[in-house]
Amino acid sequence: MRVSKWTLSWLVIILVLVVIWGSMLAGLIRFADIVLNFFLIIFSLVVIAILAIIGAVFVGIFVSHRILSAQGFTPFEREMLEMREDVKKIKDKLEKMEQKAGNGDGPNKGKT
Repeated sequence: MRVSKWTLSWLVIILVLVVIWGSMLAGLIRFADIVLNFFLIIFSLVVIAILAIIGAVFVGIFVSHRILSAQGFTPFEREMLEMREDVKKIKDKLEKMEQKAGNGDGPNKGKT
């Protein structure tokens, strides 16, 4: 499976954030360094906001697909169902006409 440049770059950014967060928990980076924390917080918020927007777009696509796909029949499908009913009516009329014309043998008259 081939990974695109954008996917790889996002994975690297998330990995950097996880490494920084883990090193802060482990005590490798001092938590009191205000400048580092400020830029780290801003950077983290931007990354999280972008990922949240991307996730919201995918959820919106999924929800709209589910809503629109459950509408019922399309006009073409309705027309096909109506034609099916028309064919059934015509078939029933033909069978009645055959029964009146013949001696009630129906559509299989003359077949052995």
